[in-house]
Amino acid sequence: MPSLIDLRRRIRTVKNTQQITKAMKVVSAAKLRRAQDRVLAARPYAQIIRRMLANVAQAAAEHQGDEGIELLAKRPERRIQLLVITADRGLAGAFNSNVIKTAHKFIQDHPDADVQLELIGRKGRDFFRKRHRSITGDYSTLFQRAVRYEDALDIARKVTERFRQAEIDAVYLVVNNFKSMMASRLVVTRVLPVELPEKQEQTDYIYEQPAAQLLASLLPRYIESQIYRAMLESSAAEHAARMTAMEAATSNAAEVIDTLTLNMNRVRQASITREIIEIVSGAAALE
Repeated sequence: MPSLIDLRRRIRTVKNTQQITKAMKVVSAAKLRRAQDRVLAARPYAQIIRRMLANVAQAAAEHQGDEGIELLAKRPERRIQLLVITADRGLAGAFNSNVIKTAHKFIQDHPDADVQLELIGRKGRDFFRKRHRSITGDYSTLFQRAVRYEDALDIARKVTERFRQAEIDAVYLVVNNFKSMMASRLVVTRVLPVELPEKQEQTDYIYEQPAAQLLASLLPRYIESQIYRAMLESSAAEHAARMTAMEAATSNAAEVIDTLTLNMNRVRQASITREIIEIVSGAAALE
C-alpha cells in the first residue's frame, strides 16, 4: 500500500490537473460561444445561395442547358481530392480520431482511385504525413485564430482550378458539423462536381445575362461558401468537444481525489491504530 506521503503527493497532483481542466473548459466555453455565433450567421447565406443556385440551374436547363459548364462535368472518379478538416490541438475526445478514421476508410473504399489529400488542421497532417504519400497541401495553423473567409477562398480556388484542368475528377470533404453543445455530426460530402439542388418552385427572376453564364459564375461562390462553412462548423464542433472532454476530465479528477483521500484516511487510521497498539503493548510489558 502506498505511504501517506505518496498519497498526499498524488492528491496534490490530481488537484493541480483538475484546475487545468477547469480552466480549459472555461476557455473552450468562451470560444464556443463566439464560434457558434459565426456558424449561425453563416448558415442563412449558405441556404440562400443554395436556393438561388437551384433557381438559376433550373432556368439554365430550360433555356440553354448546362452541359458546357466545367464545374458540373462528371467524369469517372480515377483521381479524387479529399479535403480532411481536423483540429490543430488535441484534448477534444474522439473529435480528431473520428475524422481521421472516416478519411482512412474513404481511402480504403476507393482502392482503384488515386486519392489525394488536402489536409486542414495539424492533427490530420501529422497522421497522414507518415501513412499517405499523396498529399497535395496542408494548412496546419488556420484554427489557431478565428477562421477567415480568405483561407477558405484560397483552398476553394485551388481545388476548383485543379478540377477545371482535369487534374482531379472529384472533390470530397470530411468534416465534423456542429450540431449542438453535446454532439457533432461527421459527414462526407461531394464538393465537385457540384450536385445541383433538387428542382423546386422556381422564383421568377429577370436575368441581365444568360442563365447558363450566371450559373457558371455562381458555382465558384457556392463552393467557397461550402468550404468556409465547413471550417466554421468544424471549429465550433472542436470547441464543443473539448469543453465536453474537459468537463468529463474534471469530474473524473474529483472521483480520483475522493478515492485517494479515502485511502489516505485508511492509511493514517492504520498508522494511528498501530501506534496505540505499540503504546499499550509497551505499558503492559512494564507491568
